[in-house]
Amino acid sequence: METINKREAWNKGKLIGQKPPLKPKDIWAIRIYLQNAHSVRDLAMFNLAIDSKLRGCDLVSLRVRDITHGNQVLSRAMVIQRKTQRPVQFELTEPTRASVSAWLEKSHLRSDQFLFPSRVARSPHVSTRQYARIVHHWAEAAGLDSSAYGTHSMRRTKATLIYKRTKNLRAVQLLLGHSKLESTVRYLGIEVDDALEISEQTEI
Repeated sequence: METINKREAWNKGKLIGQKPPLKPKDIWAIRIYLQNAHSVRDLAMFNLAIDSKLRGCDLVSLRVRDITHGNQVLSRAMVIQRKTQRPVQFELTEPTRASVSAWLEKSHLRSDQFLFPSRVARSPHVSTRQYARIVHHWAEAAGLDSSAYGTHSMRRTKATLIYKRTKNLRAVQLLLGHSKLESTVRYLGIEVDDALEISEQTEI
């Protein structure tokens, strides 16, 4: 009689569902940790991940020329998203430009090279799996439960803050490069949040 190999469920012991965005205090905790650790590459990667709101696959495949012109780091950039093949624009704030400049100065990368080359010979740039591990490490450094956070936490962080401050769904849709507004609503999980917020403000 054949013995059937019992495979463990991939989600056993893992938190399922959307990864939460980082809170402003978490962002600062990670930035301070990376600055103190002199992690030039990781600080550039972290700041760029927050600003760009790109999916992990698009972030790791950025080339130097995508965000620079000559020796200058651009204040705005545009990339074609791998998942949708649609262009999406993003801003690079002053702290992000400064951290990316510091990384470019240290790494001596050419404009046609990947912005975050892999330290593994067989991979031309940091893989999405490596990036996910790096994000878990950042979350741990901020004293967070790293299993609850992932690469989508980085993508959602600024988008969620923008929505909370402006309630402008269309703007967030454009920034995330979603083709449908419903995708943005689902992605931010805002219907539930907004309903709870309204409920909390309603005194009986």
